[in-house]
Amino acid sequence: MRVQVMGIVNVTPDSFSDGGRWASTQAAVDQAMRLVEQGAAVLDIGGESTRPGAEPVGEAEEIDRVAPVIAAVRARWDGAISVDTMKPAVARAAVAAGAGMWNDVTALSHSADSLAVAAELGCEVVLMHMRGEPRTMQADPRYGEVVGEVVAYLRDRAEAAVAAGVARDRIWLDPGIGFGKTLAHNMALTARLGELVGLGFPVLYAASRKRTIQAVDATAVEATDRLGGSLALALEGARRGARMVRVHDVRETVQALKLQAAVAAAE
Repeated sequence: MRVQVMGIVNVTPDSFSDGGRWASTQAAVDQAMRLVEQGAAVLDIGGESTRPGAEPVGEAEEIDRVAPVIAAVRARWDGAISVDTMKPAVARAAVAAGAGMWNDVTALSHSADSLAVAAELGCEVVLMHMRGEPRTMQADPRYGEVVGEVVAYLRDRAEAAVAAGVARDRIWLDPGIGFGKTLAHNMALTARLGELVGLGFPVLYAASRKRTIQAVDATAVEATDRLGGSLALALEGARRGARMVRVHDVRETVQALKLQAAVAAAE
């Protein structure tokens, strides 16, 4: 089974990895097309940073950031486009501009009408687990048993989405690596990813350039120092059943997955 690569396009001034680099519409579109050339099957376009400590962005400003980029990319490419947002109004504007997936770090719980809007739009949805909110999520996160709690939460959110009218085959699950979790939590969720896969929904795994890599390798201070760790985690996610990996370094990840598949084919 081929694992898809989702390329990240941050149209923000403050994202943890590349904040400001693609903040203009033209720069973001150019970056998106580079990622397509490098092998991205999906582009995930976001206009609000969800890094630890990030401040929220107003709805209108977020729409102004992402909708023109999505429309411009759609005019040049017929592949899959995702919008990374927690706001239903932004998702609606993004789908109108050409997106076909809503990637929500709050698992459609941010707004009272998130579930209904997802059903209305009929797009694919990614339901991610996050403990708390971006501003506070890394302030001493605690769990009784992290894997069981995350799996149960995402199962419940998926069932809530289905009950609201979202087609079951349009739902993806994401364990939320780094979102209200310690290194131990992140490693347990990765090692036992199969338990989430076992729910029967396709899983998106996203650990690219995250601080959990620095927690293992103290020399990886800058986000751009974390390519090796990002590749290792992407391969682990794929090996343990993820159907898609969300990454900054598309070319390198595509190559790593090709080699992983070649080895598996020789077994």
